[in-house]
Parts: sequence; structure tokens; C-alpha cells
Amino acid sequence: MISTSHALGLIAVMTLGTMLLRFLPFVLFSKGTPKIILYLGDVLPYAVMGMLVVYCLKGIDFLDGTHGISEVISVALVAILHKWKHSTILSILAGTICYMVLIRVM
Repeated sequence: MISTSHALGLIAVMTLGTMLLRFLPFVLFSKGTPKIILYLGDVLPYAVMGMLVVYCLKGIDFLDGTHGISEVISVALVAILHKWKHSTILSILAGTICYMVLIRVM
């Protein structure tokens, strides 16, 4: 069992650590945001999305079963919907529903 004073100490340390991590960027970048940070802010979301697509599709075996047709159709739907409507939520939701229906039907 942990005593009350230890629990309060842990809570205080966690609170201070959280506050430090939250306030540190404002202190460091008070004179302006460096160009490298702005560049990373523009580039990283696309890199993360690309990495997630590769991670999700890495296990497809094109020589077995449905040959990855469900995955390819769902990815194409997501890409087309996102290009057409520019709605991330709509694209992800429609792609997920399409994939779930296709793996049950095929």
C-alpha cells in the first residue's frame, strides 16, 4: 500500500512534469517559431499517414484468398473520397465500413 503522503508527492511530481512539458514550447519559441519546426509541421502529417498506409497494407498476401481485393478497394475509396470531399472523417469512416463489409462478403 502507498501512503497518502507518497500519493500526494507522486501527484505533485506528475503535475509539475506535465506543466513543464506544456509550457516549455512557449518559453523556447517566444521570439518566433524556427523554420525547421514550421517545415516539420507541414511535412510530418503526410509522412505519418504514408507510414500508416504501409503498416496497414504490409500483411496483404496477393497470392492467397481474395488477393487483397478488399484492402485495395477500401484504400481506393478512401483516396477518391478524400480527394473529392476533403473530409478526413468521411474518408476514414467510409473506408472502414467498406472494408468491414467486403471482408464479410468476400
